[in-house]
Amino acid sequence: MSIRNHAQYFIDFRTILETTKDMYKNFKTHLDKTLQEIRDAGLYKNERIIVSPQGAEIELDTGQKVINFCANNYLGLSNNPELIKAAKSALDDHGYGMSSVRFICGTTDLHKELEKKIARFFRTEDTILYAACFDANGGVFEPLLTEEDAIISDSLNHASIIDGVRLCKAQRYRYANADTDDLEKQLKLAQAQRLRLIVTDGVFSMDGNVAPLKKIVELADKYDAIVMVDESHSAGVVGETGRGVTELYNIMGQVEIITGTLGKAFGGAIGGFTTGKREIIELLRQRSRPYLFSNSIPPLVAAAGIKMIEMMTGTNTLQDKLHRNSEYFISRMTNLGFDIKPTKSAICAVMLYDARLSQEFAARLLEEGIYVIGFYYPVVPKGEARIRVQLSAAHEIEHLDKAVEAFRKIGKELNVLK
Repeated sequence: MSIRNHAQYFIDFRTILETTKDMYKNFKTHLDKTLQEIRDAGLYKNERIIVSPQGAEIELDTGQKVINFCANNYLGLSNNPELIKAAKSALDDHGYGMSSVRFICGTTDLHKELEKKIARFFRTEDTILYAACFDANGGVFEPLLTEEDAIISDSLNHASIIDGVRLCKAQRYRYANADTDDLEKQLKLAQAQRLRLIVTDGVFSMDGNVAPLKKIVELADKYDAIVMVDESHSAGVVGETGRGVTELYNIMGQVEIITGTLGKAFGGAIGGFTTGKREIIELLRQRSRPYLFSNSIPPLVAAAGIKMIEMMTGTNTLQDKLHRNSEYFISRMTNLGFDIKPTKSAICAVMLYDARLSQEFAARLLEEGIYVIGFYYPVVPKGEARIRVQLSAAHEIEHLDKAVEAFRKIGKELNVLK
């Protein structure tokens, strides 16, 4: 390239840069305005930085040691020595990552063993692993249903389910949260379609209530539909042995599709799954886009997942302790006069209704050594702000008592309690 051409190239490139800068100035103005509106509304989310392993007690980068009441670490397994040992062993035996999707060269013996163990745990026919349950929910509807079919979805289903439904061309129906009368109305309307799929969370993550799954299955039988349940917040938590809502209602094997995560009660790392009828899982392996186009979970995560299932199958000690902790804390908070959403899970939604109040309450609790987060729009509907307390088998009674006392103190100071 000649010197003249070089000079012209740099002139053209500088013009492009200046034009791009001008374009971004307008976009930046829009972004700054939107961010300021979020701050002004009291909805801005700040991240706290943890410098210790996850557990009942954690340390922040400020040096403060606090009791954690907002992790999905329901069984206290996030820093479990047996899971760490299994992960370290797999790191030595199978390496760090797969650098591939499953059907190319991303499948190990550990992935297949974990899939079999998950299926046995939930008493289903087969399982497919994903990078996260968000991917599992995002990849389940489009391969199975077309515009000839219908999806009937609970109004408070998780965002991953909502996004997954949007990716599918099936007709959409929505029923009021856990309202089986409204579900029946929608099922009657959906008779116009070829196939019908009812989808619900097992435990609704913001309220803590359990889906009326037994009645949902009965309605599915009556109106010729299949059922999908997301057990992310219920597996390991609900049911006598932690097998989720299908166990709670004694309907294991009667739900066609179950999705869930390894990132909550099941060790708290990463990874999701869909487990259910063999033909459904087989078709997902062929056509589910998040499965076909995302890397396999690392072997060390699969190995820890195998150990986790073995531990949960061998004893109910952690589940029993979690149930005792949940009942104790919720009873004490209710007796103090806090407005608590009805719950049968390890989620205790302390309703404050005001976004700013929820943030101030959480900040004041942190000063007392209690780590919780205020939840507000758009995570929950406007006017439904709350502090979501999540109980764990890692908590001891003294942790629970300290939290209750802190809630009482701040509740009085902020006029939440009379």
